[in-house]
Amino acid sequence: MKTALTIAGSDCSGGAGIQADLKTMTAHGVYGMSAVTALTAQNTTGVTGIMEVTPEFLGMQLDSIFTDIVPDAVKIGMVASAGLIGMIAQKLKAYHAQNIVLDPVMVATSGARLISEDAVSALTEQLMPLACVVTPNIPEAEVLTENKICTPADMEHAARQIAEQYGSAVLLKGGHSLSDANDYLYDGETGIWMRGERIDNPNTHGTGCTLSSAIASNLAKGYGLADAVRRAKQYLSGALADQLDLGAGSGPMNHAFDLHSEFAES
Repeated sequence: MKTALTIAGSDCSGGAGIQADLKTMTAHGVYGMSAVTALTAQNTTGVTGIMEVTPEFLGMQLDSIFTDIVPDAVKIGMVASAGLIGMIAQKLKAYHAQNIVLDPVMVATSGARLISEDAVSALTEQLMPLACVVTPNIPEAEVLTENKICTPADMEHAARQIAEQYGSAVLLKGGHSLSDANDYLYDGETGIWMRGERIDNPNTHGTGCTLSSAIASNLAKGYGLADAVRRAKQYLSGALADQLDLGAGSGPMNHAFDLHSEFAES
Protein backbone atom coordinates (compact mmCIF):
# COMPACT_ATOMS: atom_id res chain seq x y z
CA MET A 1 0.00 0.00 0.00
CA LYS A 2 1.24 3.49 -0.85
CA THR A 3 1.58 6.00 1.96
CA ALA A 4 1.07 9.75 2.36
CA LEU A 5 1.71 12.25 5.12
CA THR A 6 -0.27 15.38 5.91
CA ILE A 7 1.44 18.17 7.85
CA ALA A 8 -1.35 20.50 8.91
CA GLY A 9 -3.64 21.66 11.69
CA SER A 10 -6.45 19.68 13.27
CA ASP A 11 -10.10 20.58 12.59
CA CYS A 12 -12.12 19.10 15.44
CA SER A 13 -15.32 19.33 13.35
CA GLY A 14 -13.78 16.99 10.77
CA GLY A 15 -14.32 18.97 7.58
CA ALA A 16 -10.87 20.42 6.93
CA GLY A 17 -7.27 20.09 8.09
CA ILE A 18 -5.76 16.72 8.87
CA GLN A 19 -9.17 15.12 9.30
CA ALA A 20 -10.17 15.98 5.72
CA ASP A 21 -6.73 14.95 4.48
CA LEU A 22 -6.83 11.52 6.14
CA LYS A 23 -10.36 10.85 4.86
CA THR A 24 -9.27 11.80 1.36
CA MET A 25 -6.19 9.59 1.51
CA THR A 26 -8.27 6.63 2.73
CA ALA A 27 -10.79 7.19 -0.07
CA HIS A 28 -7.90 6.99 -2.54
CA GLY A 29 -6.63 3.68 -1.15
CA VAL A 30 -3.56 5.31 0.39
CA TYR A 31 -2.36 4.84 3.99
CA GLY A 32 -2.53 8.29 5.59
CA MET A 33 -0.36 9.66 8.40
CA SER A 34 -0.33 13.07 10.07
CA ALA A 35 2.00 15.50 11.82
CA VAL A 36 -0.14 18.05 13.65
CA THR A 37 0.97 21.69 13.55
CA ALA A 38 -1.88 23.06 15.67
CA LEU A 39 -5.09 22.16 17.45
CA THR A 40 -8.10 24.29 16.55
CA ALA A 41 -11.50 24.75 18.15
CA GLN A 42 -13.75 25.23 15.13
CA ASN A 43 -16.94 24.15 13.45
CA THR A 44 -18.87 25.08 10.30
CA THR A 45 -19.51 28.60 11.62
CA GLY A 46 -15.91 29.58 12.38
CA VAL A 47 -12.75 29.21 14.46
CA THR A 48 -12.82 30.08 18.16
CA GLY A 49 -9.35 28.98 19.22
CA ILE A 50 -5.92 27.87 18.00
CA MET A 51 -3.14 26.18 19.98
CA GLU A 52 0.10 25.63 18.06
CA VAL A 53 2.55 22.85 18.84
CA THR A 54 6.18 23.80 19.39
CA PRO A 55 8.67 23.41 16.53
CA GLU A 56 10.53 20.84 18.62
CA PHE A 57 7.44 18.65 19.07
CA LEU A 58 6.56 18.94 15.37
CA GLY A 59 10.10 17.78 14.62
CA MET A 60 9.62 14.77 16.90
CA GLN A 61 6.44 13.83 15.02
CA LEU A 62 8.24 14.05 11.68
CA ASP A 63 11.17 11.99 12.98
CA SER A 64 8.77 9.31 14.19
CA ILE A 65 7.13 9.07 10.77
CA PHE A 66 10.16 9.20 8.49
CA THR A 67 12.22 6.74 10.54
CA ASP A 68 9.50 4.08 10.40
CA ILE A 69 6.86 4.39 7.63
CA VAL A 70 8.36 6.55 4.91
CA PRO A 71 5.65 8.50 3.04
CA ASP A 72 5.44 8.27 -0.75
CA ALA A 73 4.00 11.81 -0.80
CA VAL A 74 3.65 14.74 1.58
CA LYS A 75 0.88 17.33 1.74
CA ILE A 76 1.50 20.54 3.70
CA GLY A 77 -1.45 22.63 4.80
CA MET A 78 -1.75 25.71 6.98
CA VAL A 79 1.39 26.46 9.01
CA ALA A 80 1.10 29.81 10.75
CA SER A 81 4.57 30.52 12.16
CA ALA A 82 8.09 30.83 10.78
CA GLY A 83 9.46 28.48 13.46
CA LEU A 84 7.20 25.62 12.39
CA ILE A 85 7.90 26.26 8.72
CA GLY A 86 11.64 26.15 9.38
CA MET A 87 11.33 22.84 11.20
CA ILE A 88 9.27 21.30 8.38
CA ALA A 89 11.80 22.41 5.76
CA GLN A 90 14.68 21.06 7.84
CA LYS A 91 13.12 17.62 8.26
CA LEU A 92 11.88 17.28 4.66
CA LYS A 93 15.38 18.02 3.37
CA ALA A 94 17.04 15.71 5.90
CA TYR A 95 14.79 12.79 4.92
CA HIS A 96 14.77 13.58 1.16
CA ALA A 97 10.97 13.71 1.08
CA GLN A 98 9.33 13.16 -2.30
CA ASN A 99 6.15 14.38 -4.01
CA ILE A 100 5.58 17.38 -1.76
CA VAL A 101 2.28 19.21 -2.34
CA LEU A 102 2.11 22.63 -0.67
CA ASP A 103 -1.25 24.32 -0.10
CA PRO A 104 -0.05 27.83 0.84
CA VAL A 105 -2.94 28.80 3.10
CA MET A 106 -2.48 32.53 3.71
CA VAL A 107 -5.80 34.29 3.10
CA ALA A 108 -9.25 33.48 4.52
CA THR A 109 -12.35 33.43 2.33
CA SER A 110 -13.24 36.78 3.95
CA GLY A 111 -9.99 38.24 2.62
CA ALA A 112 -8.27 38.37 6.03
CA ARG A 113 -4.59 37.45 6.18
CA LEU A 114 -4.06 34.28 8.21
CA ILE A 115 -0.29 34.25 8.68
CA SER A 116 2.30 36.90 9.51
CA GLU A 117 4.72 38.53 7.09
CA ASP A 118 7.69 36.61 8.50
CA ALA A 119 5.79 33.36 8.06
CA VAL A 120 5.03 34.26 4.43
CA SER A 121 8.74 34.90 3.87
CA ALA A 122 9.67 31.59 5.48
CA LEU A 123 7.07 29.78 3.39
CA THR A 124 8.32 31.22 0.11
CA GLU A 125 12.01 30.92 0.90
CA GLN A 126 12.11 27.54 2.66
CA LEU A 127 9.10 25.41 1.67
CA MET A 128 8.08 26.45 -1.84
CA PRO A 129 11.44 25.48 -3.41
CA LEU A 130 10.98 21.96 -1.96
CA ALA A 131 7.49 21.48 -3.39
CA CYS A 132 6.58 19.39 -6.39
CA VAL A 133 3.52 21.62 -6.81
CA VAL A 134 1.95 24.51 -4.92
CA THR A 135 -1.83 25.08 -4.99
CA PRO A 136 -2.66 28.74 -4.28
CA ASN A 137 -6.09 30.24 -4.82
CA ILE A 138 -6.37 33.67 -6.41
CA PRO A 139 -6.02 35.76 -3.20
CA GLU A 140 -2.95 33.73 -2.21
CA ALA A 141 -1.44 34.08 -5.68
CA GLU A 142 -1.97 37.83 -5.41
CA VAL A 143 0.10 37.80 -2.20
CA LEU A 144 2.84 35.75 -3.84
CA THR A 145 3.04 37.86 -7.00
CA GLU A 146 2.07 41.24 -5.49
CA ASN A 147 -0.27 41.73 -8.46
CA LYS A 148 -4.04 41.74 -8.87
CA ILE A 149 -5.53 38.81 -10.78
CA CYS A 150 -8.68 39.77 -12.66
CA THR A 151 -8.73 37.66 -15.85
CA PRO A 152 -7.79 34.15 -17.02
CA ALA A 153 -4.76 35.72 -18.73
CA ASP A 154 -3.75 37.16 -15.35
CA MET A 155 -3.97 33.66 -13.89
CA GLU A 156 -1.64 32.30 -16.55
CA HIS A 157 0.86 35.08 -15.99
CA ALA A 158 0.74 34.68 -12.19
CA ALA A 159 1.29 30.90 -12.38
CA ARG A 160 4.34 31.39 -14.61
CA GLN A 161 5.69 34.09 -12.29
CA ILE A 162 5.32 31.90 -9.19
CA ALA A 163 6.90 28.88 -10.91
CA GLU A 164 9.85 30.89 -12.19
CA GLN A 165 10.41 32.69 -8.90
CA TYR A 166 10.12 29.72 -6.54
CA GLY A 167 11.02 26.72 -8.69
CA SER A 168 7.91 24.56 -8.29
CA ALA A 169 4.96 23.69 -10.49
CA VAL A 170 1.82 25.72 -9.78
CA LEU A 171 -1.85 24.83 -9.77
CA LEU A 172 -3.60 28.20 -9.60
CA LYS A 173 -7.17 27.60 -8.46
CA GLY A 174 -9.83 29.74 -10.13
CA GLY A 175 -12.65 28.96 -7.73
CA HIS A 176 -12.85 32.49 -6.33
CA SER A 177 -15.45 33.43 -9.00
CA LEU A 178 -12.91 34.35 -11.68
CA SER A 179 -13.06 31.20 -13.75
CA ASP A 180 -15.46 29.07 -11.75
CA ALA A 181 -14.04 25.58 -11.24
CA ASN A 182 -11.33 26.00 -13.88
CA ASP A 183 -7.74 25.86 -12.61
CA TYR A 184 -4.47 26.56 -14.42
CA LEU A 185 -1.55 24.15 -14.10
CA TYR A 186 1.93 25.34 -15.06
CA ASP A 187 4.79 22.88 -14.65
CA GLY A 188 7.65 25.23 -15.45
CA GLU A 189 7.50 24.60 -19.20
CA THR A 190 3.90 24.20 -20.31
CA GLY A 191 0.52 25.36 -19.05
CA ILE A 192 -2.77 23.47 -19.10
CA TRP A 193 -6.26 24.64 -18.20
CA MET A 194 -7.90 22.06 -15.96
CA ARG A 195 -11.60 22.44 -16.63
CA GLY A 196 -13.99 21.55 -13.84
CA GLU A 197 -17.68 21.36 -13.15
CA ARG A 198 -19.13 24.13 -11.00
CA ILE A 199 -21.15 22.35 -8.29
CA ASP A 200 -24.05 24.30 -6.79
CA ASN A 201 -23.34 23.52 -3.15
CA PRO A 202 -22.81 26.12 -0.37
CA ASN A 203 -21.08 23.53 1.83
CA THR A 204 -17.48 23.94 0.72
CA HIS A 205 -15.60 23.72 4.03
CA GLY A 206 -12.25 22.02 3.43
CA THR A 207 -12.18 22.05 -0.37
CA GLY A 208 -8.59 23.30 -0.55
CA CYS A 209 -7.38 20.72 1.96
CA THR A 210 -9.20 17.97 0.11
CA LEU A 211 -7.89 18.90 -3.33
CA SER A 212 -4.25 19.11 -2.23
CA SER A 213 -4.38 15.83 -0.29
CA ALA A 214 -6.07 14.13 -3.27
CA ILE A 215 -3.23 15.34 -5.51
CA ALA A 216 -0.69 14.01 -3.00
CA SER A 217 -2.50 10.66 -2.86
CA ASN A 218 -2.40 10.32 -6.64
CA LEU A 219 1.27 11.28 -6.78
CA ALA A 220 1.97 8.63 -4.13
CA LYS A 221 0.29 6.07 -6.39
CA GLY A 222 2.58 6.98 -9.27
CA TYR A 223 0.42 9.25 -11.42
CA GLY A 224 2.10 12.10 -13.26
CA LEU A 225 1.30 15.61 -12.10
CA ALA A 226 -1.35 16.46 -14.72
CA ASP A 227 -3.18 13.15 -14.22
CA ALA A 228 -2.92 13.50 -10.42
CA VAL A 229 -4.59 16.93 -10.64
CA ARG A 230 -7.32 15.71 -13.02
CA ARG A 231 -8.19 12.79 -10.75
CA ALA A 232 -8.14 15.04 -7.67
CA LYS A 233 -10.54 17.50 -9.31
CA GLN A 234 -12.88 14.65 -10.27
CA TYR A 235 -12.85 13.38 -6.69
CA LEU A 236 -13.55 16.85 -5.31
CA SER A 237 -16.48 17.31 -7.71
CA GLY A 238 -17.95 13.98 -6.60
CA ALA A 239 -17.59 14.83 -2.91
CA LEU A 240 -19.35 18.18 -3.45
CA ALA A 241 -22.04 16.73 -5.72
CA ASP A 242 -23.07 14.30 -2.98
CA GLN A 243 -24.70 17.34 -1.29
CA LEU A 244 -23.90 16.43 2.31
CA ASP A 245 -25.52 19.03 4.58
CA LEU A 246 -24.20 19.17 8.15
CA GLY A 247 -23.88 22.05 10.58
CA ALA A 248 -25.23 25.59 10.77
CA GLY A 249 -22.58 27.20 8.55
CA SER A 250 -20.57 26.24 5.48
CA GLY A 251 -20.49 22.52 6.06
CA PRO A 252 -18.14 19.73 4.97
CA MET A 253 -18.38 17.61 1.85
CA ASN A 254 -18.76 13.83 1.82
CA HIS A 255 -15.25 12.45 1.49
CA ALA A 256 -16.67 8.91 1.51
CA PHE A 257 -19.14 9.43 -1.37
CA ASP A 258 -17.44 6.68 -3.43
CA LEU A 259 -16.79 4.29 -0.56
CA HIS A 260 -18.75 1.05 -0.89
CA SER A 261 -18.37 -1.50 1.88
CA GLU A 262 -20.54 -3.72 4.03
CA PHE A 263 -19.07 -1.87 7.01
CA ALA A 264 -20.17 1.50 5.62
CA GLU A 265 -23.78 0.48 5.06
CA SER A 266 -26.46 2.09 7.23
